[in-house]
Amino acid sequence: MDGRAERLRQARIDRGFETAAAAADAHGWSRNTFASNENGNAPFSYRRAKEYAAAFGVSAEWLYDAAGAMAPTTPVGFVPVIGQVGANPDGTVLYALGQDPAELTPVPPGGTDRARALKVVGHSMRGLADDGALIYFEDQRTAPTPDMLGQVVIVETDTDEVLVKRLLRGSRAGVYDLESVAGPMRRDARLRWAAHITAIIPPFQARRIIRGAA
Repeated sequence: MDGRAERLRQARIDRGFETAAAAADAHGWSRNTFASNENGNAPFSYRRAKEYAAAFGVSAEWLYDAAGAMAPTTPVGFVPVIGQVGANPDGTVLYALGQDPAELTPVPPGGTDRARALKVVGHSMRGLADDGALIYFEDQRTAPTPDMLGQVVIVETDTDEVLVKRLLRGSRAGVYDLESVAGPMRRDARLRWAAHITAIIPPFQARRIIRGAA
């Protein structure tokens, strides 16, 4: 693995998790799987590397094969615009981990370097955010919490979709109903993580603060 397991352990420690179990619990991963990935008994895929990299704030390419810098280089005080949302009625985010962002935006009030922004495209999210607005969230990759129920949040499903949805209880433990701002309800979805929306910047102000990553 050319040190892949060692890099995973380093990334976990640098992120402040004293044990592999603590990191796994915080992000909803299997303790056994994560421990095996970290101790080298079970090599992990690039797809899993992207998930771990996003959780620990490092580059997926560095984590997987030591390519490039350990962490993406973003100017101090800025965070990446990582995708678009609202271009279709089902609330799917056009979103790609591991790609360099084309645009940056200032850290929102109360935000951290883990803040990320989504740009609203189109009018399917009217009432929440208009075309050209920015939606911020903290990219912590943690399981849904009770205070998210009834709120519009950012989620990732176990089918690799990142969505902006209102989070509701599902028919049983471990699953959730996802209500669209405009569009059909999705029933009993399994989620990898969920994150509160921390700020919404209206289009006029968003145009003033977005800058090119270059």
